[in-house]
Amino acid sequence: METRPTIAIMYDFDKTLTTRDMQEYTFIPKLGLSSSAFWQKANALARKQGMDSILAYMKLMLDESKKQAKPIRRNDFVALGQELEFFPGVLGWFSFVNELGAKRNLCIEHYIISSGLKEIIEGSAIGGEFCRIYACEYLYDENGVAVWPKLSVNYTAKTQFLFRINKGVLDVYEDQALNAYTADSERSVPFRNMIYIGDGLTDVPCMKLVKQNGGKSIAVHAKGKEEISRRLMAEGRINFYTEADYTPGSELSFLVETSLDEMCSQNILQAYQRRMRGEGQ
Repeated sequence: METRPTIAIMYDFDKTLTTRDMQEYTFIPKLGLSSSAFWQKANALARKQGMDSILAYMKLMLDESKKQAKPIRRNDFVALGQELEFFPGVLGWFSFVNELGAKRNLCIEHYIISSGLKEIIEGSAIGGEFCRIYACEYLYDENGVAVWPKLSVNYTAKTQFLFRINKGVLDVYEDQALNAYTADSERSVPFRNMIYIGDGLTDVPCMKLVKQNGGKSIAVHAKGKEEISRRLMAEGRINFYTEADYTPGSELSFLVETSLDEMCSQNILQAYQRRMRGEGQ
């Protein structure tokens, strides 16, 4: 008996699902800084110390909080997630896509791959929609106070999570299984069954990898701000681009639904091939 094919839809978070970087809604204003001032300080720290830019912003968050005697606690981050503002249609998007998959006998899995903070995403209105949230995390002491970066997800490191999903090795501490040889026929989610949705240059490694391996990469942008998306399309790094409108009937919903139709057909044909070869009986 053939199992339902799994389709993995992977999303960046900041400026893909939300209208701004997640730290800009409440965390940075509570420090008494403007968003531009915070990111300038983070970038300056990265340049001065030769640091990875993601680790630099995570350290700056710790430093600024300590300076103002406002220690970062996990529960505080989770609470910040309630303040996020999403693009139109995001709140109903996941049930809508799940239904599209069910009608095509597809199992849809949603994943976040983000350089933002996992705790804030978990506390958001959509935190429960994902099979896994791969994002930056802090290590907390016995008092629940953040003391050290536990996981840093920079732009090129994002690609490892595509392979984790591809192979079904989802735990970040599992390195041996991730690097072990796995035949294509034994992988949990073939790349042809992947859709990656992101907003810009930081997503290029993932977008290009998914596209080159037969999946679909879609760049989204705020209304009237399609310059980067057009550039990615011209450079052949994505399959499509469109406005970040997740409402049913939008161009994005059309692109995802049509991609699911194509993937459904591909998987049916793959199943026929396996039967003709006498495999999986």
